[in-house]
Amino acid sequence: MPMDGVTFHLIANELNALLTGGRVDKITQPERDEVIITVRSQGDNHNLLLSASAGCARAHITKIKKSNPLEPPNLCMLMRKHLIGGRIRFVRQALSDRIVEIGIEHIDELGDQSEKTIICEFMGKHSNIILVNKDGRIMESARRVTEAISSVREVLPGLMYVRPPSHGKIPFDELDENALSNALSASSGLLSKTLSGVISGLSSPLARELAFRVTGNEDARMEEIDTRRTANRIIKEMESILSAPSPSVQLNDAGEAMDLLAFEYKSRASFSKKHFLTLSEAIDDYYYLRDLEERMKQKSAAVHKVIKNNIERLEKKIALQLEALEGGEHMEEYRIKGELLSACPHLVKKGMKKVFIPNYYDENLREMEIALDERLNATANAQKYFKLYRKAQSAKKLAEEQRQLAAEELNYLEGQMENLRKCTDESSLWELRSELVKLNYIKDTSTRRQVKALPPSAPFKYASDDGTEIFVGKNNLQNEKLTFSAEPNEWWLHVKDAPGSHVIVKSENPTDETMLFAAKLAAKHSSLSTGSNVPVDYTRRKFVKKPSGSKPGFVIYTHQRTVFVTPE
Repeated sequence: MPMDGVTFHLIANELNALLTGGRVDKITQPERDEVIITVRSQGDNHNLLLSASAGCARAHITKIKKSNPLEPPNLCMLMRKHLIGGRIRFVRQALSDRIVEIGIEHIDELGDQSEKTIICEFMGKHSNIILVNKDGRIMESARRVTEAISSVREVLPGLMYVRPPSHGKIPFDELDENALSNALSASSGLLSKTLSGVISGLSSPLARELAFRVTGNEDARMEEIDTRRTANRIIKEMESILSAPSPSVQLNDAGEAMDLLAFEYKSRASFSKKHFLTLSEAIDDYYYLRDLEERMKQKSAAVHKVIKNNIERLEKKIALQLEALEGGEHMEEYRIKGELLSACPHLVKKGMKKVFIPNYYDENLREMEIALDERLNATANAQKYFKLYRKAQSAKKLAEEQRQLAAEELNYLEGQMENLRKCTDESSLWELRSELVKLNYIKDTSTRRQVKALPPSAPFKYASDDGTEIFVGKNNLQNEKLTFSAEPNEWWLHVKDAPGSHVIVKSENPTDETMLFAAKLAAKHSSLSTGSNVPVDYTRRKFVKKPSGSKPGFVIYTHQRTVFVTPE
């Protein structure tokens, strides 16, 4: 279910019970829209993550470690200045909506007791983290909202903080039977749609769950219910939900996370679930991969655009060169015409615009029509055709050379596009980007503010059923390190004639099952990952060589055999 008002109510209560009275020890801002506050509370350190990411806006305790920029953003510096050493006074939800407020008491520059509030608005693309002083004036925010962005509500330092406009719905934690019954009576259509329209903080999935709980049917219609009795039942069900959170992550048949559930969904009783002790643990587990994927997508967007544009440029270049090669079909015709004119000069007279000469290259000796320059004699016309022949021959040779170079470059960039897809952390992305900088695809921006020196990225690591280790490279740098650090008789695999990862089996005598598993990994981590019956070459590592001057990740190999597999 989406992170709706009810979910934020439950997480705010959980955080309030855990953090109130705790001391703020550390504040970092790993992303432009994400802040992590380390709070010492109840004898332990807790990392409170506040994210205003459009697709993953949330607040919870996290166990995940993140790297930070060399220079902290303004919001982070202000928070450190005013909040470190302060005490958490409260964590609460505001207006039964997707707004969480964190009050922090601290000693100001004059030695007086003061208070600041961190206001987290979790509203999709409008999400924000705002630091407000005790007078309600904005000090800084993760996203500054100017009049050009929103004429309704600006969020800028120095302005008074104004809450987002209310939608006039009934707060879910202040439901009154009469008011709810009257609102239901005035509506028609699906009960779930009516509930999400009249009660604040309800997402569509939660509204459907309430409809199921009170009628036994998620698609119950207003015409089928008694509004007074339904209103009474809804209030009781909401009280039950708010008093008994039961966090879990719903799983699909493959065991992958499908949905985050803050409480027990009776309408999904048959689904497989992974249960957690706290809502924070469930949120941390559910959003980890989603947030990572979204962040990597954002950070790799510029690199993706560069690679894509260069691939399109090369495809156009190759198409033009193929046209030039097709134009070279007239090359032999020029040579034959030159030779026929040289062999039969007596048939050509100055002033003739064309001549017909028997073509002795044709088994039937059919006459060939040859256009002439009327100002030239037979020999000069022949030389003119020989010149056209040599020019077409040179153009064809050059076009073929250029086409081959372009094809090699295209293959390299398609491999980089595949490597970009495999980037799972900043280290691997930074390595890929650095390689493109060295090859002048991307301008060197080392003068800009950069992230801290990242540790070298690590290849994917797998184990076969018998415990044999198998390593798969994520990028060209990893591929080369992985391949040329392997033992000579260990096995090397790569998808045949397509971009993909280098795969090393850490054994000289692996079982057939292990080699088959490694081949499937090579196919899976390649541009043919969605295909079937994919050819994968394998050979001893000692038969893999890197040509001098070749691009990173490019190798040649011999003594290979090929197996056909379907990626799984």
